[in-house]
Amino acid sequence: MRRGIRGATATALVAGLALAATACGGGDSGSGGDSGGELAGTVTFWDTSNDAEKATYRKLAEGFQKQHPKVHVKYVNVPFGDANAKFKNAAGGNSGAPDVMRTEVAWVADFANLGYLAPLDGTPALDKTDDYLPQAVGSTKFKGKTYAAPQVIDTLGLFYNKKLLKDAGVEVPKTFDELAKAAKKIKAKTGATALYLRGDDPYWFLPYLYGEGGDMVNARDKVVEIDDGAGVKAFKTIRDLVDSKAAVTDATDGQENQLKALKDGTVAMAVDGPWDIEGARAGKAFKDKKNLGVAPVPGGSSAQGSPQGGWNLSVYAGSKNLQASYAFVKYMSSAKVQQETNEKLSLLPTRKSVYDVPAVKNNEMVTFFKPAVDGAVQRPWIAEGNSLFEPIKVQMNKVLTGAATPEQAAKATGDAYRKLLKDYK
Repeated sequence: MRRGIRGATATALVAGLALAATACGGGDSGSGGDSGGELAGTVTFWDTSNDAEKATYRKLAEGFQKQHPKVHVKYVNVPFGDANAKFKNAAGGNSGAPDVMRTEVAWVADFANLGYLAPLDGTPALDKTDDYLPQAVGSTKFKGKTYAAPQVIDTLGLFYNKKLLKDAGVEVPKTFDELAKAAKKIKAKTGATALYLRGDDPYWFLPYLYGEGGDMVNARDKVVEIDDGAGVKAFKTIRDLVDSKAAVTDATDGQENQLKALKDGTVAMAVDGPWDIEGARAGKAFKDKKNLGVAPVPGGSSAQGSPQGGWNLSVYAGSKNLQASYAFVKYMSSAKVQQETNEKLSLLPTRKSVYDVPAVKNNEMVTFFKPAVDGAVQRPWIAEGNSLFEPIKVQMNKVLTGAATPEQAAKATGDAYRKLLKDYK
């Protein structure tokens, strides 16, 4: 999702999004059951899906009530950019936190480290765990315990306008160097800019870093790696793409601006994820849905790779309705719900069995994104993992505006990491 800035925003708790008349955790049944043992009470669910997805998630969440008539699911859509800080404010203040939250994969270790999440080991929330994709499980663990159930897995791909590339007479680029070389032809023949480059979000920097064979840190050996030669080359690549006018970028609102540019046909390509498939197809450039192509993210000078992302379901440690919350997580991460999510939104399931369903197996976006996910690069699932993005964001902006050289940006990012990670070399 991942979407928008992946790091936690500095926004304060948004009063308009607060849950009115909701006690800590939102549950109104302390035990989560009535005298007959049936689940009851309220489960407040914070959903962080985007505008194209939220109606589907609301309907799926409310479907839980059909199985458990005495449980009321209080659905709240929380904008992704606000969700991290909002949850920390609510959980830290012991007031207004949801029972269940759709949690970005990089947030789990952070929230668990703060004591805000309930361990799910041995609870009904973890159902048929051997059915989960192995690579989806990593982000749910922290210090030997499980704090989330995998719901959606994703990575980045290259979205491209088939007609624009055909009119320009160019092939889908396999490297950023090929993309840069094709840019002038695309502009001359179609008037479109080759690429929209997300300069506002450090998550989108990772394919450039992986493409040079680099990484942010080596968590196993506790070594900072981003300030090595690969990091310098990655910063240089994004600068050169923008300076040569092969790409356009913005320091803010990249999610909206990129999607609009792609939908309107003012750019031929954009690096994006499965969450924007339906949004892109809503634009005039894709009235013919087949005009949207998806290919692997272009590689760098030595490798090709994009980060593994996705969404998990976590339970607030202070919930007053834990049993109903566990059951809700089990339901929302079930194979049935994951299949419905894929069929309606083209999002990738985390359960192996769902990929055997013909409707899912034949989904055109699954055809690309499942192999891409299988080869995606695991991020460091450490408590500070989410904080690693802010220094990159700062230095991306400096490089793209000419305020820092790639060498200076890589060094500054490495210095910031060593301040954050005291025991890293």
